[in-house]
Amino acid sequence: MKRRQLLLTGAALTGAFATGWIAKTAMHTLPAVQEAQPVSPEVTGKQEILMLVYPRFTTLDLIGPQHVFSMLGPEYKTLLVWKDNKEVISDTGVPIRPTRTFKECREPPAILFVPGGTDGTLAAMEDPEVRGFIASRGATAQFVTSVCTGSLILGAAGLLKGFKATTHWLALDSLRHFGAEPVAERVVVDRNRMTGAGVTAGIDFALTLAAKIKDDKYAKAIQLMMEYDPQAPFPKDGNPKTADPENVTFLKAMADPFTKQLNEVVKQLDLRK
Repeated sequence: MKRRQLLLTGAALTGAFATGWIAKTAMHTLPAVQEAQPVSPEVTGKQEILMLVYPRFTTLDLIGPQHVFSMLGPEYKTLLVWKDNKEVISDTGVPIRPTRTFKECREPPAILFVPGGTDGTLAAMEDPEVRGFIASRGATAQFVTSVCTGSLILGAAGLLKGFKATTHWLALDSLRHFGAEPVAERVVVDRNRMTGAGVTAGIDFALTLAAKIKDDKYAKAIQLMMEYDPQAPFPKDGNPKTADPENVTFLKAMADPFTKQLNEVVKQLDLRK
């Protein structure tokens, strides 16, 4: 990594995590850092990252990737988008305030991102305004992305037909409804479509995308700053292929009502044609 690039990488990471004292010290000791200025979204919408929020979305689907996106550098601006600026409540009760409305998003985004959920996701899929926004932004975005069941919303908007994609393992086969090819992997990249599996895969997804946008060294620096070194207390129990069969059976049964509701939504949208 070139010295200037290393300095700019450090600036982005420092800006995201360091205390005011450290940030001020860095600005005085690293002259190259001072040259980096945020790019106005009015100048280039290509640098905007649009992250959909909607009632009862899964918080961690959003927060993991947003944390990584915040360190991509000053040329990127992350926006939380919804129909209006009113507070949105996630499925775990966390309040999120959107920073831009659908109508205010006029420029082609660099990244369109959709988090998942359960009943909130189904409601978003049925909402013509949400589908229309996702379809229009996805048609011009450099990268069209999701984590967990957010891919179902992409599918409902017609953005996954003919693409390989993934989602939470409990909903993986449902991707076929949208003309997508389900792939049971943590992160799936197919051209400019990038999808992550369930919930915690959001960090893996975002680091993979960071490497594409910047380079591997930059993404590795983000990972190190985050101290992302997962060591699961139950290493085999986070994947249905290796988890306790009883747990797999239990969770499949628990997800059955969601699957049935999803099938009804698909019928109503007439997506199988």
